[in-house]
Amino acid sequence: MTITTAPGAVRAADRPGTSPPAQARRTSLGRTVRDQLTGHAFLIGAVLCFAVFSWYPMVRGVVMSFQRTRRGETTWVGWDNYLRILDDPSFWTAWQNTFYFTGLALVLGYAVPFFVAILLNEFRHARGYLRILVYLPVMLPPASALFLFKFYAYDPSDAGLFNAILKAFGLPTSQWMQSPEMTMPAMVIASTWMNMGSAVLIYLAALQNIPGELYEAAELDGAGIWRRIMHVTIPQTRLILALLAMLQIVATMQLFIEPLILANGAGAEDSATSVAYLIYQHGFFQNDLNGAAALGVIMLVVLAGFSAVYLRLTARQD
Repeated sequence: MTITTAPGAVRAADRPGTSPPAQARRTSLGRTVRDQLTGHAFLIGAVLCFAVFSWYPMVRGVVMSFQRTRRGETTWVGWDNYLRILDDPSFWTAWQNTFYFTGLALVLGYAVPFFVAILLNEFRHARGYLRILVYLPVMLPPASALFLFKFYAYDPSDAGLFNAILKAFGLPTSQWMQSPEMTMPAMVIASTWMNMGSAVLIYLAALQNIPGELYEAAELDGAGIWRRIMHVTIPQTRLILALLAMLQIVATMQLFIEPLILANGAGAEDSATSVAYLIYQHGFFQNDLNGAAALGVIMLVVLAGFSAVYLRLTARQD
């Protein structure tokens, strides 16, 4: 059967200016522009929040660190605020305490969640209940959890939880937060208990992605639990371990709420003074906002250095 067209009828493809490929291109371009505008419209809220609450305070802090404000008058003083902060004996004490806390947290607070995750991963029953139990402290407000430790666990009398446990095993009791030697270990214990739930869940997700064939091959080779951890678990989760180590360093070096609540600030013989708490003292007690800004910039540079080292090491691993 032959299809004919009426005389004078012109196909749409033969009409000038109505080429289907051109129309398709214009339609695709318009759709792309609309999609881009929609995406940027959704992003603009987050960008404004970062700009107002993160980027502007950082830039403002750097500017203030080179200024001095007295009686409402602001003058540029160059490096004077930094030199004044470096001459303060509390500056070096605060950094010593901060690095001490970070080191203890890496030994205890970094290792404990990993081994707790390995232990939970071996359970076949009540796994969900145990995960909730481990994550429960994270859901508590930090201030409430620290007050719980201060007035219940770290009570220096025999009524305190930890002293009662030590006494039950015939061990000498401790003054905990009243003792300069025990202040930092006590804060690390409390901080680990409060924050390890999130790390445990991340480790569990990483452990479940390890192929079971690797463990089966290790068992056939006669590898025990410790050798399986060293030669299978750790190599397979090294990127997660490196990332959480960096996050642990950044978080613990901003130590603030633990000394503020557990040690009432400085602690016995300034054993709990941290850099973040020293910034708080300069800004709110000594009314030295420029010195506090200089301290904040110094901490920013130190943490940026740790981040640069982490990025360098992870780039080599990749």
